[in-house]
Amino acid sequence: MDTLTLWRRYKELLCDAPSVGISLDISRMTFEADFLAKMEPALAQAFDAMHKLEAGEIANPDENRMVGHYWLRAPHLAPSDEITLQIEQTLASVRGFAEKVHSGEIKPPQAAKYTELLIIGIGGSALGPQLVADALGTRRDKLNVFFLDNTDPDGFDRVLESLGARVKSTLVVVISKSGGTKETRNGMVEAEHLFAARGLKFAEQAVAVTGDGSLLDQTAKAGKWLATFPMWDWVGGRTSIMSAVGLLPAALQGLDVLAFLDGAAEMDRITRQPDVRVNPAARLALMWHVATEGKGAKDMVILPYKDRLLLMSRYLQQLVMESLGKETDLAGNVVNQGISVFGNKGSTDQHAYVQQLREGVNNFFATFLVVQHDRTLAPGRSDFEVEPGVTSGDYLLGFWQGTRQALFEKGRQSVTIAIEKLDARSLGAIIALYERTVGLYATLVNINAYHQPGVEAGKKAATAVLDVQAKLLAFLPANPEAATAEQIADRMGMTQQVETIYHILEHLAANKRGVVISRGKYRWAPRGPRKA
Repeated sequence: MDTLTLWRRYKELLCDAPSVGISLDISRMTFEADFLAKMEPALAQAFDAMHKLEAGEIANPDENRMVGHYWLRAPHLAPSDEITLQIEQTLASVRGFAEKVHSGEIKPPQAAKYTELLIIGIGGSALGPQLVADALGTRRDKLNVFFLDNTDPDGFDRVLESLGARVKSTLVVVISKSGGTKETRNGMVEAEHLFAARGLKFAEQAVAVTGDGSLLDQTAKAGKWLATFPMWDWVGGRTSIMSAVGLLPAALQGLDVLAFLDGAAEMDRITRQPDVRVNPAARLALMWHVATEGKGAKDMVILPYKDRLLLMSRYLQQLVMESLGKETDLAGNVVNQGISVFGNKGSTDQHAYVQQLREGVNNFFATFLVVQHDRTLAPGRSDFEVEPGVTSGDYLLGFWQGTRQALFEKGRQSVTIAIEKLDARSLGAIIALYERTVGLYATLVNINAYHQPGVEAGKKAATAVLDVQAKLLAFLPANPEAATAEQIADRMGMTQQVETIYHILEHLAANKRGVVISRGKYRWAPRGPRKA
């Protein structure tokens, strides 16, 4: 296809959303000329399903829940006055609390003002706030943001040690809908330990974002924490970024949460239009369908040509893969649906894996995220050229176009989302675009995008491992003689769990927690070295 033909195709297929400064280019995707028209009936069903979801129909039958993340940026569309009021009151409370923190009206017991913000959460309770913080943060932020988003002891140490003496001016936000999420609970316990070691009371500097009556809610109220903000059962973790989960950290950081919500609301308005020619979410969902043959046949590679959007691939991994990765369809048929997501950043990808993307296995389609506005200059500064007539941003633009062309020449498909300027409003719009696309695509392939049975299965399996560990720790002190993992499993009557027991023994020994290894055998010796 020659360049003029590509140019005409670009103009014909470009979907522009000027009110949010975003456009979608699908000209480098391969599909039949009548594909969009042929998909109109299926897309009409997807729009109908989306309309019912936004109207409050039960969209998550597994848990008998509505799915209402769209109401978070348009409370007046909520199906009841009660929900509308909850959303509006929470936004007002979030903004009011942040203002009091910034002004010093709410301050730590042993410092003049809060200077640091520690967010403790995992999954949707961390990925969204991390994306927003990294994409929009500057040196002018009201608070410096840190995250505990795993249960890795070394990870805890790296973050908490970096706070140092600033712990006394650190505000902690713990985010967990149920309050029983172990990774988040562990992060909270580790932070409490640090506060106590420095003679501080954790509760006096802590805030909770959680469900009403949850374990975390009970803990916060019993400990008289600074504040508690709600999480509702009609908002899933991966779509909670515009609830208090994302808005409270953003507001405390000093970001423009109203613009963030406004951008999402405007994108929602655009993507409710049933005309695929003017609806970027509908077009994007159809491109996912044609690229993956409607069954996840290819992976989605996210390539943001903007450092601030590096975390977008991680955010979309959860949003897309947790929503679409399903074993069965709505009729109960085994379909094993899903789209795998991975990504890097441009032009780093050219020095990393574009070689394989261009010449290796053709098992993907790419999404380029391009931001037209290069940099925000401080007063008195001006952009400069790294070569005559060329800025660093010109190179970035050139590398994007070069990569797209290099892939197209080898039959690799791609879409490009162009963003005029990355700010709170456009970021909100991009997130809303992907949320709508996921919902529409799920209906096209007849799956439920709003439950996650696989996640729950993993949690149950992890709990089972810890149950085995508890039994092992009860068994070993009473049976201190050295034995192999197989012998220990046999004596415990847990032969089927021998591999689990082996890994637990190795972990206990490595951390000098009562087990030592000698010639392939394990024995109980609480104060002994790791190896005999």
